[in-house]
Amino acid sequence: MLDALELKPFVPSRDFDLSCRFYRDLGFEERLVGDELAEFSLGAQAFLLQDFYRKDWAQNCVLHLLVSDAHAWWHHIKQLELFDRYPGTRGTPPEDKPWHMCQFSLVDPCGVLWHIAHPTR
Repeated sequence: MLDALELKPFVPSRDFDLSCRFYRDLGFEERLVGDELAEFSLGAQAFLLQDFYRKDWAQNCVLHLLVSDAHAWWHHIKQLELFDRYPGTRGTPPEDKPWHMCQFSLVDPCGVLWHIAHPTR
């Protein structure tokens, strides 16, 4: 039987230092892997942020983060005033989706789209 021990997507950044600050402020733990690569984790979940940018890739990169309470996450983001502090960031409030998720969208400083959601049933 084949197994997988870990899966970490590579995520682009236009301004590596700015994106690192954004993800730290959001609540991720940072571990530098090199001058142009950092691992960001939240519990057992992680991704690799790289100092590499291509507009077409960044604007088509979508990550899904399943959480226990999307409303609490949205409140956390609003309290941090991330949209005011990080140019280019934006989001839409949580709403129930037909696919049985309460979901909101968050766009990072580079244009990467996050869907942050919790199951509704």
